[in-house]
Amino acid sequence: AAREHSRVELRRKLAPHETTPGEIESVLDELERAGWLSAERYVASVVHRRAARLGTARVKAELQGHGLDPALVADAVQQLRGTELERAREVWQRRFGQPATDAAGRAKQMRFLAGRGFAGDVIRRVVQGADELE
Repeated sequence: AAREHSRVELRRKLAPHETTPGEIESVLDELERAGWLSAERYVASVVHRRAARLGTARVKAELQGHGLDPALVADAVQQLRGTELERAREVWQRRFGQPATDAAGRAKQMRFLAGRGFAGDVIRRVVQGADELE
């Protein structure tokens, strides 16, 4: 595969091909024992692929949607929170590049960052502090 897959994702993809009940679970268990399926690698992969474009909330929701161990998700979220301001500034810079000239423009920039899953306080710091970047 080109990327890591979660157990939930593989179960969903393989479900149409199951011939006997429980067959998929036993295959997934064997893949985990052999080290071919790893929740830790999947979390690291998602963080690596998505963190540059998305905020902590969106990455957290994606990880939780895959039925991963809450401790793994919490560790990833903690790691992401430490870099959220820098990541939000980079996303803002790529998308807008310059501060908004009016309140409507600032609101648009804030909605964009909120849609990407960045925290409200981070969004305010990025949009209000945009003139510091110039």
